[in-house]
Amino acid sequence: MEQKYKNSYKNTQKELVSLSVYNVGFQKCEPKYQWGPGIRDHYLIHHVICGKGCYEVGKVTYTLHEGDTFLVYPQTEVTYYADAEYPWEYAWVGFNGSDAAIILNATDFSKSSPVLVTDKLQTAIREHLLGIYDARGNGFVDSVEMTGRLYQTLALFMKNSSLSRQLDTAGSYVQKAVSYISANYSYPITVEDIADYVGVSRSHLFRSFESVLQESPKEYLTHFRIRQACYLLEHSSLSITAVANSVGFDNSLYFSKTFHKAKGMAPRDYRQKKQGQE
Repeated sequence: MEQKYKNSYKNTQKELVSLSVYNVGFQKCEPKYQWGPGIRDHYLIHHVICGKGCYEVGKVTYTLHEGDTFLVYPQTEVTYYADAEYPWEYAWVGFNGSDAAIILNATDFSKSSPVLVTDKLQTAIREHLLGIYDARGNGFVDSVEMTGRLYQTLALFMKNSSLSRQLDTAGSYVQKAVSYISANYSYPITVEDIADYVGVSRSHLFRSFESVLQESPKEYLTHFRIRQACYLLEHSSLSITAVANSVGFDNSLYFSKTFHKAKGMAPRDYRQKKQGQE
């Protein structure tokens, strides 16, 4: 009887804001092995190494074979399952971050076409994904190395885009805005400042963010600041006021209120919880 296996790794240190690996692994499935229906809170790429299976998104069912690759989008209900006679073996990587949507927008993946025929890249994709798995570990250095290898993997899909396209206009606006936020989030910048830097109106910037990242510029800026605050709370001895100032909040009470809304607890409680896990 052919042996089935599953090797997976979940990263507990999702500290990098731009891009972080959430999980990575490879599995030889049993006949009819199924995940879902369900949703993920991150992107998930699966590459079929051999065998067959199906991927269901909404009312569409895709039949996949060796060499195919499919993408699961966050907050999208999906189901995928192995073939009864020739169950698939696949490798996967789960990830998220501010760069994720922008990078994927420069590939042939889309919500209307979440499956790619990548048989000519099969060896390269498999080696890239297993390379991420080989770099696994919960140290900060490990997270950086996994993320570096993830960037290389996503670049592979970008380079082999059938259209060899550049980022579309909305994506280029968002990319420029994200770069500005990354460099200036610690200052009291506003959405108007971001729009002025990008060179578009506030309403145009709003539409661009909604189409590419499915959130507003204000929401993105707030989430970015909160992620940076989480890192400082966990890895520094700065006071709550100092953390607030460091991530662009000039009012520590407003910072605490915003943090609690985002994380479900006060900054001080978050620090105690995280440091207590060490």
